[in-house]
Amino acid sequence: MKKTQLGVMFGSRSCEHEVSIISAVQMMKHVDADTYDTIPVYISQEGIWYTGEPLKDIETYVPQFNVKIPGIIPVQPDVSARSGALLSYERKGLRKISSRSIAARLDCVIPIFHGLHGEDGSMQGLLELMDLPYASTGIAGSAIAMDKILMKQCFRSFGFPVLRDVALVRSDWRRDAVEVIKAVEQKLGYPVFVKPANLGSSIGVSRADDFQSLSDALELAFCYDRRVMVEEAVNRPIEVNCAVLGYDRDVRVSVVEMPITGGSLLGFSDKYLNAGGSKGMASLSRVVPAPIGEAMTARVQELSLDIFRALDCKGVVRVDFMIDSMTDNLTITEINAIPGSLSFYLWAKSEPRLSYKELIDLMVKSAFDAYAEKNENDIAHRSDILKSAKLGGGKGHKGAKG
Repeated sequence: MKKTQLGVMFGSRSCEHEVSIISAVQMMKHVDADTYDTIPVYISQEGIWYTGEPLKDIETYVPQFNVKIPGIIPVQPDVSARSGALLSYERKGLRKISSRSIAARLDCVIPIFHGLHGEDGSMQGLLELMDLPYASTGIAGSAIAMDKILMKQCFRSFGFPVLRDVALVRSDWRRDAVEVIKAVEQKLGYPVFVKPANLGSSIGVSRADDFQSLSDALELAFCYDRRVMVEEAVNRPIEVNCAVLGYDRDVRVSVVEMPITGGSLLGFSDKYLNAGGSKGMASLSRVVPAPIGEAMTARVQELSLDIFRALDCKGVVRVDFMIDSMTDNLTITEINAIPGSLSFYLWAKSEPRLSYKELIDLMVKSAFDAYAEKNENDIAHRSDILKSAKLGGGKGHKGAKG
């Protein structure tokens, strides 16, 4: 049986570049070699695309990416529909191309980007243009999940429980920082959390308890994004997470976990440094299943499924929640369209238990199922508009606009 040519895309121009590498290398070690030929597709921080076997080894990126390792090939995607080709060029001089060849041809893609230029809908848009099956949430859902401000507005429209917040822009901050802080104080008070709108892995996130710490937190957040969200803090919060896997109605929900933060904020160092950098989110300390009772567990799982369907997700996502330990009030923190380590550590402890190989199989299935359903859509509609259209400066081009 012919193997599926499985592209694993990762890296890209993002603050979470290294996190993406860790997740991708980890995943590629578990692909079933009897079913798939794994084709790594690494995008450097400069935006250059590469493929080649050495990209499966973490040592290729330590202490920094070594493009000179034999077997690493710079490539460009052929964006022609259904081509799936990664094109390699040999240059003769600076501008002339002497030859072009196909370095690889992809049947399906698992994107493992974290952050901008990959998880935010941009790569999903490219894969749609290439007409390739891919195992992640689509353009709209990915964009909403990436943008914390839009995400919360969307969740409110669905009636999902979220915390109060204030959305800010860098231009207002630069014009009058004191006025911005006073507006936050008036609406939310203290304490609050300050978050860049389009970043994950807790990068640029800070807690503020007074005027000065809020000023410092906003200054930091605006270094990472022109839009920032300030969110009210939860009293004695309990963090819990839940993953969802599949596509459309063929979905399953994972066991609920409780990360061990060691403090009031689960930061980048907790997730990827203190936890063991080469293992990513999989090595973070956690309690599984979360000791929150059957009723709350069911509520978390139900809300996770509702969010998955509301954003028309596919593949694997993880939804993060906060429980106010004083009131038992449950609110949604965020949805991760491509979670760290693909949340495989949750599926390994869910019922039925999934191995990492089985998780990959189900992700690929979701990609092909969504692709097959998309191909049922009619895109062959024809109109007579062009027959009556006229070019030129005359007025009244009837039929030129619909």
